[in-house]
Amino acid sequence: MSCPWWDPDYKDLIGPEYRSYVSNLPYGTSESALKDAFSSYSPLIAEVAVDRETGRSRGFGFVQFKGQKSLDHAIQGMNGQQIGGRTVSVSKANDRPRRWKA
Repeated sequence: MSCPWWDPDYKDLIGPEYRSYVSNLPYGTSESALKDAFSSYSPLIAEVAVDRETGRSRGFGFVQFKGQKSLDHAIQGMNGQQIGGRTVSVSKANDRPRRWKA
């Protein structure tokens, strides 16, 4: 068994993530509303960034897809579209660093 914090090749074992970054979301956007907006592209998970103090949306979120093809179609189809009265920007999310507990 490989320990992720010791093994430099561990990232290759977990596989790629197909996530989009969605900015300029209305502050009242929920995760279910974001997932519904992307429903025609078969999203797996939708996450909205929330402020720790107020519990309110921070105006951006992430949507994860099954594969590269779904991600590309979602970016192409949703970039510049309206969600909750605001024009959103959709792009490929940067890979997030893994956090491991020792």
